[in-house]
Amino acid sequence: MLLDPLLIAELVLLGLCTGFLAGLLGIGGGMLMVPFITIILSDRGVAPDLAVKMAIATSMATIIFTSISSVRAHHQRGAVRWDIVKRLAPGIVLGSALASMGVFALLKGSWLALFFAAFVSFSATQMLLDKKPKPTRTLPGSAGQLGAGGVIGFLSGLVGAGGGFVSVPFMTWCNVAIHNAVATSAALGFPIALANALGYVVAGQGVAGLPIGSVGYIFAPALAVIATASVFMAPVGVRAAHALPVKALKRVFASILYVLAAYMLYKGLSA
Repeated sequence: MLLDPLLIAELVLLGLCTGFLAGLLGIGGGMLMVPFITIILSDRGVAPDLAVKMAIATSMATIIFTSISSVRAHHQRGAVRWDIVKRLAPGIVLGSALASMGVFALLKGSWLALFFAAFVSFSATQMLLDKKPKPTRTLPGSAGQLGAGGVIGFLSGLVGAGGGFVSVPFMTWCNVAIHNAVATSAALGFPIALANALGYVVAGQGVAGLPIGSVGYIFAPALAVIATASVFMAPVGVRAAHALPVKALKRVFASILYVLAAYMLYKGLSA
């Protein structure tokens, strides 16, 4: 599959939007990328089931680059809770490896699309309801955060997102301030994306029907264009995140997730 001018323009626009969202919401942009990459690949002849899997894998790989740009901007503002990152990261790597090299390869793309829709809808609802956690609730100990990291990494590997749709609600539920939760989620995006991307490369070896330019399940040409564009926009999203009030930030987060969940529900049911 060659990158014609129209395809390049679509990928650049997608990269700019996802880079902004990565900085704004700490979600790595994966929630936006997966539906649109699915559309792009399907329109160019990739089988629907395979298109969903490639969209998830390619989306995750771009987060490696987006998260670096985003977390740098957040770190300069002192917003990243590195103590939380250190305790969640080991579990994230283990959960990611289990998802990307095991379960992901076994599930059909239609089931992955339905899972994406269901879990994203749940996450959006939790954020939109804006339930206040108990004032005494705090993050669990090291073992609890290891387990939470495993869940975050595993779920991220199944839906191709940077984990913000789980980690941000989890941290705010534990009374971590929303801006710190978003910034810390951006930092967690790197180990999530790296571990899962390596798993997708291994799991996709020898799969029939992959277009030219694929590395395992990852569509490398799209990865290059989206990552380049998104890196430039992530710091802009960070500035917006620190300027918006908490409730507005949560409403933006939830509204975007509902729209994308609806599309992937349609995709899963029609496959």
